[in-house]
Amino acid sequence: MYAQSSGEQAGPLSRPVPWRRRSAPYRAGRRGGGGFHGQVRLGRRGLAIGIDIGGTKVAAGVVDAEGRILSEARRTTPGTDPRAVEQVIVELVEELGRGQRIRSVGIGAAGWMDLDGGTVLFSPHLAWRNEPLRANLQQLLRRPVLLANDADAAAWAEWRFGAGQGEDRLVCITLGTGIGGAMVMDGRVERGRFGVAGEFGHQIIMPGGHRCECGNRGCWEQYASGNALGREARILARSNSPMAQDLLAAVGGRVETITGAVVTELALAGDTASRELIEEVGEWLGLGLANLAAALDPGLFVIGGGLCSAGNLLVEPARKAFARNLTGRGFRPAAGIELAALGPNAGLIGAADLSRVSSRVRH
Repeated sequence: MYAQSSGEQAGPLSRPVPWRRRSAPYRAGRRGGGGFHGQVRLGRRGLAIGIDIGGTKVAAGVVDAEGRILSEARRTTPGTDPRAVEQVIVELVEELGRGQRIRSVGIGAAGWMDLDGGTVLFSPHLAWRNEPLRANLQQLLRRPVLLANDADAAAWAEWRFGAGQGEDRLVCITLGTGIGGAMVMDGRVERGRFGVAGEFGHQIIMPGGHRCECGNRGCWEQYASGNALGREARILARSNSPMAQDLLAAVGGRVETITGAVVTELALAGDTASRELIEEVGEWLGLGLANLAAALDPGLFVIGGGLCSAGNLLVEPARKAFARNLTGRGFRPAAGIELAALGPNAGLIGAADLSRVSSRVRH
């Protein structure tokens, strides 16, 4: 993957390449020698290290070819200095690699990577601006390195080992502070023409609505994210509604400390107001998914991220709203909507697996 011309990109992050061409349709869950899964599983049994870089922590793990994490390590994200982050990555790889034969390293981080997969164009949590991260790390680590957007890595992991197995056209949505997204289409991560596809949270779903950090108004993530849930709960609490009594009691009357996580915990414990708030978020989620289905026509939506700890309290309203708003409803097949299976480790697992697969590809 690292001996290629500018503008090209090897393996499952790329446009179709010869090693994944096929003469007949396949399903991602098929075993054996044919199709993409056969290519991945044959001759790619070595270990890889996956690293998930967040705004507060760097998580790493040794991952085998079946997506199992064999050992883990973590560090606090060392501020925003690119060199300091690189040094933490080197330390983690050295620690986890002792006594192991590590074939490759995959790095997943929030941000935009160029189509060549070598440069971080922009990362919201770190001071990476046009940073040639892959070249820097390959020189330090002396191993093949793959860079991936964290949502792309998580989607790949769910397609390979989680809730998306068996589906050729998968869209992953991650619900946290905002909304992230990624697509796996016919055995590759679809990144768009410029490498920045998947910003689903910034589709404008309510013109003139809440101001978003991106600068626009009415973005989907302002209505169907953990931040949106917390905001609406605080509005309810400040209204002195009797429905908010349990919410206020849970935070000792400190309205400003009500978060989406607090609301979710209360909802799971049976609080009526919290359940209604999550239902509203689920309805906005389903509306946005219907818009994506009209544009992308996937077979399955996999919903991950911290907000998904609400489970069916969130997903069932989303399914109903999706069915109610789907264009051509009643006359077309509809995508499924399922919760992600791999939890917070999906990005780490996906980055490792992508690096293992891509490191075997040569142009």
